[in-house]
Amino acid sequence: MKALGVNVVGGKSADAGGKPMPKKNKVGKVMKEFASGKLKSSSGKKVTNPKQAKAIALSEAGMSKSKSRKKK
Repeated sequence: MKALGVNVVGGKSADAGGKPMPKKNKVGKVMKEFASGKLKSSSGKKVTNPKQAKAIALSEAGMSKSKSRKKK
């Protein structure tokens, strides 16, 4: 997968050097794309809502709420 210019190595996002990127750095990178106006949604439209940008960042970093909830 090469969405938003990010390489994926073994199911984990990686930087240009091929090393796995820490989740915190991934969120920051996506938010910088949003700030510069380069972040696009899965439909290809430009993201203009900051809340949507945060959701995309957390989802790509694997830190979204739905994945972290514990089932009772």
